[in-house]
Amino acid sequence: MPQTFAIPAWPYAYGGPCGQGVIRSIPEDFVVRENLAFEPSGTGEHAFLQLQKSGENTEYVARQLARFVGVRQRDVGYAGLKDRHALTTQWFSVWLPGKPDPDWQGFASETITVLQAIRHTRKLKRGVLSGNDFELSIRDWQGDKVRLAEQLAAIKSGGIANYFGAQRFGLHGQNVNKALALFQGMRVKREQRSLYLSAARAYLFNQVLAQRVTLQNWNVPVAGDALIFDGGRGYFKADTIDAATAARVAALDIHPSGVLWGSGVTDVSAAALAIEADVIGRFEALAQGLIASGMSAERRALRVRVRNLAWHFSADDELKLRFALPAGSYATALLREIIEL
Repeated sequence: MPQTFAIPAWPYAYGGPCGQGVIRSIPEDFVVRENLAFEPSGTGEHAFLQLQKSGENTEYVARQLARFVGVRQRDVGYAGLKDRHALTTQWFSVWLPGKPDPDWQGFASETITVLQAIRHTRKLKRGVLSGNDFELSIRDWQGDKVRLAEQLAAIKSGGIANYFGAQRFGLHGQNVNKALALFQGMRVKREQRSLYLSAARAYLFNQVLAQRVTLQNWNVPVAGDALIFDGGRGYFKADTIDAATAARVAALDIHPSGVLWGSGVTDVSAAALAIEADVIGRFEALAQGLIASGMSAERRALRVRVRNLAWHFSADDELKLRFALPAGSYATALLREIIEL
């Protein structure tokens, strides 16, 4: 029987949910605003559009934009995928060399609003964000409000375990199993291939993070860790952990990291390497498939700072949350710590 992968209940960093409730009853319950990592220049061959969309996924909007302007789909760029069941504000770019802007308001619909249009010199590429702002409503909330306040205060001061969200893996984790089928020779389109490879890497990363959470060192450094600077991608290796390094981690200035698996040097040693090697060794088919597919090893923070976290109850059973996360981190990684998803 071929090997298959299920998405487990990853261990919790703060003891598990203290309540339950309903998210996304309507798109306005899950509001996301994307923040670019730069300011568009105002001139250039690429039209940058800031759109607000409700109930529409990113790839669908990109296809519709290409059709509206009459360009190839690859000439439309975006920085990140956004949830369909949400009210989201995000940026798209359209390559229009030597062409004037069309009437962008003609692209508006009941579910899409054109907020602004501005030119820039380069295509908008994936990941070029400073982060996302979230405003969430959890309806029909039931649970322990005292423990909730304690958990949210701990998250505000200590960050969250930087798990990839369930949406990365597809329904019932099917994207991970499709990655395995890809490694076994299944032919897929280029876009699907990228999706499946990303899911396989995310699955291995979450397994490494889960092990560190279980060992209670996801937020403290161990010998041989690669420590990532807060808000960036740069990191350095710490063969030993001195008091100054430990203090910087405690202050959320730097974070322990986990491997995004692929070929090449993983930049850890000692205790950190032992943890990663143990996890990767349990998922050899995925690990070897990623290497054979040409993926190169990278690092991702095991912990992420939650900025501007605030909360209140607008009614006895409706919890409101507001916070910001850096690009690549998931709001559901916070929600899963406090409510049953």
